[in-house]
Amino acid sequence: MKAPMELVGKRAEYYTQLIKATLTSIGVPTDKLKFVQGSSYQLTAEYSLANMKLCSKTTERDAKKAGAEVVKQVESPLLSGLMYPGMQALDEEFLGVDAQFGGVDQRKIFVFAEKMLPMIGYKKRSHLMNVMVPGLAGPKMSSSDPDSKIDLLESPEDVKRKLSKAFCEEGNIVENGILSFVKTVLFPLGSMNGKSPSFSIIRPEKFGGDVTYTKFEDLENDFKDKKVHPGDLKKAVTDAINTLLAPIRQWFDNDELRQLTESAYPSPKPEPKSKPVKSNKPAAGANLPVDVSRLDIRVARILEAKVHDANPNSYISTVDCGNGDVRTVVSGLAKYIPLAEMQNRLVCAVCNLKPGKFQGVLSSAMLLAGSSADDSVVELLQPPQELEAGDLIEFEGYAQADRSSPEKLNPKHLIFEKVSEDFKVDADGLAKYKDLEFRTKAGPVSLKTLKEGRIR
Repeated sequence: MKAPMELVGKRAEYYTQLIKATLTSIGVPTDKLKFVQGSSYQLTAEYSLANMKLCSKTTERDAKKAGAEVVKQVESPLLSGLMYPGMQALDEEFLGVDAQFGGVDQRKIFVFAEKMLPMIGYKKRSHLMNVMVPGLAGPKMSSSDPDSKIDLLESPEDVKRKLSKAFCEEGNIVENGILSFVKTVLFPLGSMNGKSPSFSIIRPEKFGGDVTYTKFEDLENDFKDKKVHPGDLKKAVTDAINTLLAPIRQWFDNDELRQLTESAYPSPKPEPKSKPVKSNKPAAGANLPVDVSRLDIRVARILEAKVHDANPNSYISTVDCGNGDVRTVVSGLAKYIPLAEMQNRLVCAVCNLKPGKFQGVLSSAMLLAGSSADDSVVELLQPPQELEAGDLIEFEGYAQADRSSPEKLNPKHLIFEKVSEDFKVDADGLAKYKDLEFRTKAGPVSLKTLKEGRIR
């Protein structure tokens, strides 16, 4: 139902070429590789009869359980979703295979196949599984989120762009898609044909100089201990991926396969362009000063916080920014601040940043925290307790950001990053912009114990 059968046929041809190109690029012979389209046997009377037999032995509970990790679970599922695991099991018999290979998300279908096929007279097969590599933006790659994955025909520029914005928090080795790719792809490929695997980080001497790893565990430990910066890791993996993809791109660099690619995945037709209307109005933010007046910093209250399901080092908080403006905020504070201290407390929030997805969750504000020079102490900024969500935070001599028609700061322009360079915690534990206090009607904003540090 997702595409007409003619288009599905083109995609089968496309993936045949793509799989051959991928295996050939790493030295795997394909002369014994056989491709079979499911429709060549799934439309036969024999397969239909076997499918009916299997359905007669399968309960609704069995079907739901088998598809729990690969079929969308809803209260009233379509019959197609319930039949899917059984059809995948039957494929083993009609393909005449000895084993089936898949990711660990297939394990419940594999268990179903081992149980059910012997019940209708077919033999039980072996099943092999591989770990799932996390996506670039969270725990799992998604075809609906192009930035969560790297396509095999991705251009070098797109690989660099996607890696540069990928989630790779410093010191965080949990659900880190970039580190996982090094572990599951680069090191195993490096050990093929009896070779010794190696992975190199190239960086200036002032940041530790070049380093080569022959064991993934050593790289992982250095990243965990913050001896390897995310930027250096991303650059090294970008170079490695582009090296891997180069022969695959070359395989498709001919008119025939370019046409096949376009036939399988047609480029979207551009919508008719309307005639532009000339305007003398300057672009949003043009000619405005880059100072604290551009930031809408408010007193806010965390209503509830919980640990991010995909990253134990992050919190997902529900934050009241005043006047009924309740937002979801993702913060990397879980390894610094206990969960109990994140509940029902006042904080300082930057409320006019453009919402963006962080670790798979749309975050609509930023909580300001102070940290010591070595990050051993991290604390949220602490407004006076008698204040309410939505109260102003002011800076003497600077205008307030316009809340009636707030400017949404585009992250590409780095306005917050430039302004926050002048944020600091002074020797008395007060939050300051340059030498100006974060002022409220009830007094200055402070930190619980931190003296002297930065604010981020």
